[in-house]
Amino acid sequence: MSTHRYRPSRYYNVIGTAEPCLRVADGDTVITDTLDASGLDAGEAAAGARPNPMTGPFYIEGAEPGDTLAVRIDRLTPSRATGWTYSPLATTVLDPAAIADRPPSERSVWIIDSNAGTVRLREPPPGLEAFAPPLQPMIGCFGVAPPLGQAFSTATSAANGGNMDYRLFAPGTTAWFPVSVPGALFYLGDGHACQGDGEIVGTGIETSFEMQVTFQVLKRTIAWPRGETADDIFTIGNTRPLDQALQHATTEMLHWLGQDYGLEPRAASHLMGQVVRYDVGNVFNPAFTVACRIAKHWLTKR
Repeated sequence: MSTHRYRPSRYYNVIGTAEPCLRVADGDTVITDTLDASGLDAGEAAAGARPNPMTGPFYIEGAEPGDTLAVRIDRLTPSRATGWTYSPLATTVLDPAAIADRPPSERSVWIIDSNAGTVRLREPPPGLEAFAPPLQPMIGCFGVAPPLGQAFSTATSAANGGNMDYRLFAPGTTAWFPVSVPGALFYLGDGHACQGDGEIVGTGIETSFEMQVTFQVLKRTIAWPRGETADDIFTIGNTRPLDQALQHATTEMLHWLGQDYGLEPRAASHLMGQVVRYDVGNVFNPAFTVACRIAKHWLTKR
């Protein structure tokens, strides 16, 4: 197992079958740089184009169609002391009658204080002078190449991952993706210093990052992204409408409970019916994201 330090010079606005930027072995770790969602680097210079320019793709030796790529998120370190957001709330989360009263779109700068572990507005509006939520880095957009030679915009998401903006894709989480092409072709970017559920203003606190991830090839087949934290397992559905995303996530969890925990559909239904939790990922972009989550303390692996 090796650790690779990769410094990108090219970025992509689609997740597809581009030529790999680096080939790594199963079990290897990659440390690399990412741009913010608008293409600004650590020095706030324009190095890529919006939306969500991706670093990659990384070719993982031994990954074949039908396998699963497990990506452990080891570290997400903001590489500058500022980030930005937009306001107001997205039209997708408001009653239609309230849309006419939305204020004009406005870009705001946030100060990222890594020493204090907080983020705060550079010019806070009245009432938010003391507002300093915790610094909670996460990956907004990452995934593997889709099947059939397709290339999906980094503005959206699908079964291969993509722009899911789910808060649990954070350090300590291992994300699983279904492999559709040799080498998996993994991309990552769109780091957020902080974000509430849903990305309901269309952004998190967007900034550039140094990211460290470790790859593992699993010889098993999944249909939708999965994830595991110290406390939970979760499955992801990405599509519109929101209820269909929930259906994909729920079905994937039903399959996981059968495959790894030996629960027949009736037993899995009893368990899920009482302890499942649903989280909302992105509800701003073309595909919505729903996570189906279960605490590990309810589960016994067979």
